[in-house]
Amino acid sequence: MTAEAERPLDIALLTYKGNPFCGGQGVYVRHLSRELARLGHRVEVIGSQPYPVLDEGYPGLTLTELPSLDLYRQPDPFRTPKRDEYRDWIDALEVGTMWTGGFPEPLTFSLRARRHLRARRGRFDVVHDNQTLGYGLLGDIGAPLVTTIHHPITVDRQLELDAAATWQRRYAVRRWYAFTRMQKRVARRLPSVLTVSGSSRQEIVDHLGVRDDRVHVVHIGADTDLFAPHPAVPEVPGRIVTTSSADVPLKGLVFLVEALAKVRTEHPAAHLVVVGKRPQEGPVAQAIERYGLEGAVDFVKGISDAELVDLIRSAQVACVPSLYEGFSLPAAEAMATGTPLLATTGGAIPEVAGPDGETCLAVPPGDAGALAAGLVRLLGDPELRLRLGRAGRERVLRNFTWARAAEGTVAHYREAIARAAADRPAAPPGTASATPASAAPAASTSDTGVSSESRATC
Repeated sequence: MTAEAERPLDIALLTYKGNPFCGGQGVYVRHLSRELARLGHRVEVIGSQPYPVLDEGYPGLTLTELPSLDLYRQPDPFRTPKRDEYRDWIDALEVGTMWTGGFPEPLTFSLRARRHLRARRGRFDVVHDNQTLGYGLLGDIGAPLVTTIHHPITVDRQLELDAAATWQRRYAVRRWYAFTRMQKRVARRLPSVLTVSGSSRQEIVDHLGVRDDRVHVVHIGADTDLFAPHPAVPEVPGRIVTTSSADVPLKGLVFLVEALAKVRTEHPAAHLVVVGKRPQEGPVAQAIERYGLEGAVDFVKGISDAELVDLIRSAQVACVPSLYEGFSLPAAEAMATGTPLLATTGGAIPEVAGPDGETCLAVPPGDAGALAAGLVRLLGDPELRLRLGRAGRERVLRNFTWARAAEGTVAHYREAIARAAADRPAAPPGTASATPASAAPAASTSDTGVSSESRATC
């Protein structure tokens, strides 16, 4: 192996949303950046609000905040900024898009990132975009680009359109997801796309029109040191745990609530703990009220990693009721703790969860009756729970760890760097070659924006 193939890389890892407690993008950035740093690479995470939370204790791992106007923050989402908050035309574009019902952040973050990266040309060996897919990342951004697409957001769009009951709601959904047209155009022009499962790979080809040879699968996984069995944590009879970061049709939570109502006729102690925000209205809230489950469904949010792990350990069943997932980190994390898994076959979930009856129980998506039957079977069979829990953890240890993900990702970084070098015109004789990124001096604070300690918001 050559010295060039072994040298540490300088990596810019972009994420327009980074909170690890409210969706998969922040989880991906946190764990991948840590494992890249463990391999000896220098990783600068560049993110917008909610800012990423990074693991401490890795000298090569830093966070640079690239602030938006934070228009969707709590407790005043969809706010109108004050006049002195506007800094430039990108801010005006962000507000104008929000005012007209669109979601501006992928575009506006990409424009800010482009400006930031071009001002620091030569600082990075590679830029890794975490599903921004904005126009600003096309063309010359100062380093080769690798992009992760977890799954096409067009899938979310279609599921929400299918669930929309009125033309007004359908219009609002189409306007909100208008950014997917941009993402489709950008995706087709990308030289290298990483994704997390074979299912997502095929959908990126089919839905976004990306060339088959440009899409590569690098499985992600669980932190198997953190998500691990612990016999000291007592099992709570009847406890079912699920993760639902948003009350959207994609997550299938309404079907699990309906299933719980059926299960409680045979197992009165059955109750559901949802890791996510309690909806105040909508299908899930209506189902909880309709079935009289106010005391049987709890929602928790903003909990620590340790609290989350203990919650999963305490459950008799972990459930993933999603209609579709591009990978399903909650499935991998539950399996890693040794908690038996009941999951649908939506999207890539079977790739993670494994065969029905061997490492999980699998049911069709959108089928409350099948979910109820699976829950009844698991709650009533301690030996089955033990067998599936052990087999599930073994599957994750073999196939889905963040260390493996980092190693696979670095291989694609090096391919992108080599491809860019091969495509670069040769310098005329007697001219100096460009300074490699790893030897370039770091930019000053005035060039880079604000670096800070990571912090969690939700």
